[in-house]
Amino acid sequence: MTALIIRRLLQAIPVLFIVVSLTFLLVRAAPGNPFSNGKSIRPEIMVQLNQQHDLEGTIWDQYLRYMGKVVRGNLNISTQYLNRSVNEIIAQSLPVSMVLGSVAYFLALLFGITLGGWAAISHERPNDQRIKLFANFSWPIPAPGDRFIMLFALLGISIPIFVLAPLAVILLALNLNLLPAYGWGSPDQIILPALCLSVPFAATIARLTRGSLLEVLKLDFIRTARAKGLSEDAVLFRHALKVAILPIIGYSGPAAAGILTGSIVIETLFGIPGIGQFFVNSASNRDPFMTSGVVLVFSSFLILFNLLADILYFVVDRRVKLE
Repeated sequence: MTALIIRRLLQAIPVLFIVVSLTFLLVRAAPGNPFSNGKSIRPEIMVQLNQQHDLEGTIWDQYLRYMGKVVRGNLNISTQYLNRSVNEIIAQSLPVSMVLGSVAYFLALLFGITLGGWAAISHERPNDQRIKLFANFSWPIPAPGDRFIMLFALLGISIPIFVLAPLAVILLALNLNLLPAYGWGSPDQIILPALCLSVPFAATIARLTRGSLLEVLKLDFIRTARAKGLSEDAVLFRHALKVAILPIIGYSGPAAAGILTGSIVIETLFGIPGIGQFFVNSASNRDPFMTSGVVLVFSSFLILFNLLADILYFVVDRRVKLE
């Protein structure tokens, strides 16, 4: 296990190097000036700005100086947010994105596994013959069936976040006045953006859970458990879900990284002061240092989440050999 972690971390170094290099070179090669922003700047001031940010000489000279700083942990000063270092901006904004992403990730797992599990146990069963779980609990309304849940999952995957979020704001914030539509700071301001961010991932998890659970419920050990007289609750939660959860674990790494990067759109729409807003502004204003710094952070999290998913998969299913 330790050898695997060390090997993966060593493999991540050239990946991060290539990603940051391409990002910096592409932003610097774009037409325009990172300081002008459509305004004319006197030549002597431009020289001072270039000296302050190490943007003198050719692109290759700038690139070599920048990578030398990155190796030492210095992501340079932003060209858009003057006198503010990229390290400082990321340190202030990343926790906001992490909170939003964590809540969205929890909601995606909660709704995805719950709806996918219910779709599997109600598969091809009329409402009045559906498997009864929690016999002492009665639903106040008819529970949704397999087809309805899969239709919801299909819509959740198909509708882009930048379309879903404005619709949710119009319905829940403006028309029903249930949740605030903008801002950050109070707990109720987290709910709506986290819900919008979690929908496509919850839909994917629901489909994965349903398909996996349907396959597991057909296996011999499930028939044996039922033959022993175990209740459907015990069969589902103590036996079937332990095996059916494996595809969800495999998807959890890319899902966590996707939620973090997907928060860029949500933060922009809801005015959340997370790292996504800085990334969008830096890309549109040709800020090579801020853009490269955010890409470095996102790439690092992507590698880390995938590694954690592989380790968790190995812990749950010891038949898997990590290489």
